[in-house]
Amino acid sequence: MNMKSLKKVGLVLGAALLVPGMANAGDFVVSGKADFVSDYIWRGIDQNSGFSIQPSLTLGYKGLSLNAWGSQTLSKWGVNDNGGGAKEFDINLSYSIKGFTVTVSDYWWSGTDMQYGDYKNDHYFEGTLAYNFGEICDKFALNVSWSTMFAGADKNVMNDPTADRDNKYSTYVNLSYPVSLPADITLTPALGFTPWKGYYYNKAAVTDISIKASKDIQVTDKFAIPVFVQALVAPAYDRTYLLAGFSLGF
Repeated sequence: MNMKSLKKVGLVLGAALLVPGMANAGDFVVSGKADFVSDYIWRGIDQNSGFSIQPSLTLGYKGLSLNAWGSQTLSKWGVNDNGGGAKEFDINLSYSIKGFTVTVSDYWWSGTDMQYGDYKNDHYFEGTLAYNFGEICDKFALNVSWSTMFAGADKNVMNDPTADRDNKYSTYVNLSYPVSLPADITLTPALGFTPWKGYYYNKAAVTDISIKASKDIQVTDKFAIPVFVQALVAPAYDRTYLLAGFSLGF
């Protein structure tokens, strides 16, 4: 990583360090989590990662949160075009109020052998608007999100001849609806699609349809392990997956 890249990352982390000085103890929250997943499928796209660990660190102040999220393969090495294994590091800045959330994300997934600092060609910058209708109606818990890439490597997708000039504004829309079942099981059907040509597909298409069952397995009175099993179909890519995982966190 070059000095310019270090400065950019340092500015983001430095801003996070200022938050404790502005917040009361009850307002500032730090949380960490590690997800262990049988495979990593993102928006219907197989990330060629296999069994993976996905840690995250979140700093929160009232409705504002700064999150660092990563994914590291534990089973597939030497499978990328440039060697090494699948690796991802994302930074997300979000603000939530009354069920509405706006997020700006920096995605990087070039792999273990690649340098981090090529923001123009290796990073995807995205804005997301999301709303949870459960905030206004307890009986209608629909979650809707709209995510659009607006800068960075998005201009290079699809091997488009105009790649050096035009951003594709690759967009992904997701709808999900959690349903509470007996035995404290949550069943969540979800649908994802892209409304136009871009990173996800060469035209408008349904990228993923899934149903996920999740439950907290109580280990002690104060400690539980969230587990899930998910069946996923990716119509645009003609793929099917059966996934499972669990989380450890604080």
